[in-house]
Amino acid sequence: MFEQLFKCSTLIQEMILMNSVYMDNNATTSLKKEVLNAMMPYYTDIYGNASSKFYKIGRDAEQALYKLRESVAKSLNAKNVNEIYFTGSGCEADNWAIKAAAQMLKEKGRHIITSKIEHHAILNSCAYLEKQGFEVTYLDVDEWGSIRLDVLEKAIRKDTILISVMYANNEVGTIQKIAQIGKIAEKNDILFHTDAVQAYGQLLIDVKKENIDLLSASAHKFNGPKGVGFLYIRKKILLPEYIHGGKQERDHRAGTENVPGIAGMGKAAEIAFTTREYREKEIQQLRDYLIRRLQRGIPYCRLNGSLTNRLPGNCNISFQFIEGNELLLLLDEKNICASAASACSTGDTSPSHVLTAMGIPEKLARGTLRLTIGYQNTQEEIDYTVQCIKEAVEKLRENAEDYRRYKETFPCNIM
Repeated sequence: MFEQLFKCSTLIQEMILMNSVYMDNNATTSLKKEVLNAMMPYYTDIYGNASSKFYKIGRDAEQALYKLRESVAKSLNAKNVNEIYFTGSGCEADNWAIKAAAQMLKEKGRHIITSKIEHHAILNSCAYLEKQGFEVTYLDVDEWGSIRLDVLEKAIRKDTILISVMYANNEVGTIQKIAQIGKIAEKNDILFHTDAVQAYGQLLIDVKKENIDLLSASAHKFNGPKGVGFLYIRKKILLPEYIHGGKQERDHRAGTENVPGIAGMGKAAEIAFTTREYREKEIQQLRDYLIRRLQRGIPYCRLNGSLTNRLPGNCNISFQFIEGNELLLLLDEKNICASAASACSTGDTSPSHVLTAMGIPEKLARGTLRLTIGYQNTQEEIDYTVQCIKEAVEKLRENAEDYRRYKETFPCNIM
């Protein structure tokens, strides 16, 4: 009986080795076949320019954009279809929101509030604005990556014009108290923007109830195509145009609309929200299983982020006495795709700015692994991944000088 189970387990591992185990769904997601099928007609048949209204395939493309805009607006409980503006990415939407809002309100004030754990699309936009004479307050977070509402309220000044706080963190998965932040912003007559790139498609978002004025999202984070996103702009806000040229996107963003990409985003959003409850429960169960197995099987590790209020598929964990990048290389040899931090910060050798802001020591932060689960992952893949991580961590620790010193000093603590 044992031999049969061993053979079965070995066979499963061999099958997994033949294919990649993709555990980096916060970086990007696979394109669903249904999404690709929704895109193809706009490449082959309805390929007209949506601004060319004097012939049918142009009008059909324009009509498709309207329906897709309507679908996205409905998913957010937005008041008006014209509150949705299509962009080329989430980063573009973030840049547009931050920079255009600052320029629009600079006569009212020049103070902006954000957090230390934002995506670099926000942080670098704020750094740019600081060079233009704006002041930015970067809020601290607690050890779980959450913003304290009392600290936010104390940071507000008479000249504060914008608050930008991400809906859910891309590294540790912590979900912020967006409705409460929106209420604080509304009470103080301050614009509120949220980077919802990681949240949209995974969580229910209601821009009315949560008092959100501006919201950014990106299709490739919820099994849509790359190169397309959107910015929600509440109707009362007259945000200036971002790209100059033609009159696309109601004269706010010049450039021929990417109709196939937008069609794919619309289909991906439809699938994400119609299957959300079932998918969230299934993915969360796999995530909790992954976390339990890692914590029970590998000593000297720390789960980062909120224990309860986190994205369904996020597991961000730090292993003492190792380097995260070395761990990733060993996992790659086993065909496991994972990351140490945000994909946008790959190549940066400094510790994660998110973990640093959470007060995690630099040495521990350097041993961090981000595993993010998607709809395609299975329990067999989780088991295989945990086993490979355990073996890799043990191998790296045996070659680590500080681990050897620790064993010599505290031999009774070594399992």
